[in-house]
Amino acid sequence: MNKVVIIGAGKTGRGFIGRLVAEAGCEMLFIDSSKELVDKLNAAGKFDVSFFGGVRENLTVSAYNASTWEDADLTNAELIFVSVGGQNLEAVGEMLKAKLPEDVHHYIITCENASSPADKLQKIISRDDVTVSEATVFCTTIEEGDVGIASENYPYLQCDRDRLNGYVPFIPAVKPVSEFGNFLTRKLYTYNAASCVIAYLGAVKGYEVYSDAANDPEVLDLLDRNYAESNRAMCLEYGYTPEDQAEFALLSRVKFTSTAIRDTVERNARDVARKMAPGERIIGILQLVLKHGGNAAVLEQTAAAALLYKADPKWEQKKAEMGFEAILKDFCGITDEALLARIMAYLPALEQRKLCLS
Repeated sequence: MNKVVIIGAGKTGRGFIGRLVAEAGCEMLFIDSSKELVDKLNAAGKFDVSFFGGVRENLTVSAYNASTWEDADLTNAELIFVSVGGQNLEAVGEMLKAKLPEDVHHYIITCENASSPADKLQKIISRDDVTVSEATVFCTTIEEGDVGIASENYPYLQCDRDRLNGYVPFIPAVKPVSEFGNFLTRKLYTYNAASCVIAYLGAVKGYEVYSDAANDPEVLDLLDRNYAESNRAMCLEYGYTPEDQAEFALLSRVKFTSTAIRDTVERNARDVARKMAPGERIIGILQLVLKHGGNAAVLEQTAAAALLYKADPKWEQKKAEMGFEAILKDFCGITDEALLARIMAYLPALEQRKLCLS
């Protein structure tokens, strides 16, 4: 059995990465700074991963040990995952630099929602026998009981192939992806854009619970129209096959419409300024759809709904000072007058809480 080290035994570490490792039949060592959690995991000897909506049977994970850094044995630790939160990367890097043995080349995959985590960790460790790649995590997980996890049934952990320098992880569900920067854009323009359609159009209809908004017939119809146009544009721009992109988008649709995942419209709609920035999840994919001759009406309506969404005071002040049209021109970077007119034309209906399906 190959041993895999997972640094960070929290929701993502044990509930998603640990699940993928267990499904591959590998033993694992969890390293965590919390002695309380480590003791609980060792005392239990196993934990269950249940799946939202009961889409599959619970998975029992038992082939593991847990340790704090003080007692961690990194012998033969060829493959290591790090899931500790971006703010803790420096401390983890220093521990790895000091404790990793020199008898094997180590491959580390960061699983953090942080800026350039692989670069940061590689620089801290700064050893020729350590290669650091990075992954993006799509799977939602929730702690359940003492050590159990409730999880989305997401099947893959996509990571940066180019940073692995030819190494192929022996966990089948770990998927190395070439041109990882494009893959992150793919996520932004598929997952995050669709989330904006649901959140902002759902807010127009007065929804507070995210899955309620996603399952509203009007919103769902617009969401599917958006997927069709966005999928086509992504394939034309980046060379994805229609089948591959459709599967990628479908995983996001299943996630967003799941009533078992507890989320709010407010959490997904906040930080409007970032989401409306040039190249971001609304304007970026909107312009890409138009570039390839598609119909961006859903995203245009979403942009209008985002303008109307009551956000943080600084953004509200900016809107009051500039006005909607100037926001679209000077902040969002939209110079096409016809596009501006189409977005602005949605505002009266949306202010009356009416979506446009034409």
